[in-house]
Amino acid sequence: MYAPPGVKVDSEFPVPQTMKAWVLGSPGELSLREKPVPVPKKAEVLVRIDAVAICATDLEIIYHGPPASILGGMPFNKNFTPGHEYMGTVVALGPGVDEYAIGQRVTVEIHAGCGQCKRCREGMYTACHNYGLNYGDVDKGHRANGFTTDGGFCEYQVNNINTLVAIPSGMSDEEATLVVTAGTAMYGLTELGGLVAGESVVVTGPGPIGLLGVAVAKAMGAYPVILTGTRDNRLKIGRELGADHVINVRAEDAVAAVRRLNAGKGVDYVLECSGAPNAVNEAIRMVNRGGKVCLAAFPHEETPVDVAHIVRNNIYLYGIRGEGKSATHRAEAFMAQKRFDATRIHTHTFPLADLPTAIRYAKDRVDDAIKVVVKARGVSAAHKIAAE
Repeated sequence: MYAPPGVKVDSEFPVPQTMKAWVLGSPGELSLREKPVPVPKKAEVLVRIDAVAICATDLEIIYHGPPASILGGMPFNKNFTPGHEYMGTVVALGPGVDEYAIGQRVTVEIHAGCGQCKRCREGMYTACHNYGLNYGDVDKGHRANGFTTDGGFCEYQVNNINTLVAIPSGMSDEEATLVVTAGTAMYGLTELGGLVAGESVVVTGPGPIGLLGVAVAKAMGAYPVILTGTRDNRLKIGRELGADHVINVRAEDAVAAVRRLNAGKGVDYVLECSGAPNAVNEAIRMVNRGGKVCLAAFPHEETPVDVAHIVRNNIYLYGIRGEGKSATHRAEAFMAQKRFDATRIHTHTFPLADLPTAIRYAKDRVDDAIKVVVKARGVSAAHKIAAE
């Protein structure tokens, strides 16, 4: 029976000693194994994982390694479990924890900062100076589940209380996995200035973060909100989430179209979510003088940037990593209030045992997959397309 010293459990939520967990071997190779259920320490809880979404960064880690860093290096063949966009139920409390109750549903952020470095004290825990430097010794404080420590493609995981976001009973498991995605978009827009109603915004790249970037920007009062991309089906979803205009960049020049749609001038903000090689140079030409650009995507290679144009036009560039400064709490509040419907980007659900198929759908965009969710319980069919 699971009953570690100092850990509070409840017979209503029994916890086994071991759990099923997907483990990363060589690049692209995952195997389902038994692992010990982890034990929460001070300021930590044990979460029974009910659902986890697949992120493009998970695919990068599984097939290429970075940005994960396990034991100081690549994550392959180190008994590492990836996955980071998960939600679940609190089933055990570490010593002294009374902020959350057993049985409470939560969604989970990736990062818990060390709480000791300069950036953490500023609230920038996703830029923790001890990121990845503890190499498994979580007593140092920093933890990035699915990046520097085990993640969520399993049945149970430990999380710091600072990474938890309580969710309402009416929010489905699938929707709850999207809070982190919405939180990343929220963080980018917060860093750009919090958005004043009526400010103009371009979102480039209709992936999950870009689509929810449209939704968050619109919910915060931006106008017009313009979405650019290459796939009409995703641009259509962007419209449904609040985009005032959409631009297929294969059909027309994105910069010229943005200026045409915004009364012949540049916009106030660009949220860049495509990672395309020309994305930064296009973004700095979409904003007006003194405008701001937030980079929220990982390009696959170094790209040249017209710094002279940035300087001449007093343009500000921001880079974000993840969903910092408690942006997930604000995103969850918007979702709980039905300010936008994040479930429009959820397209497929699979059981945890069928994770390889779920990853294939996400990686190869099978059936126009956008956000694929894996559930540890409650899915009996081989796979299920998201409800209308």
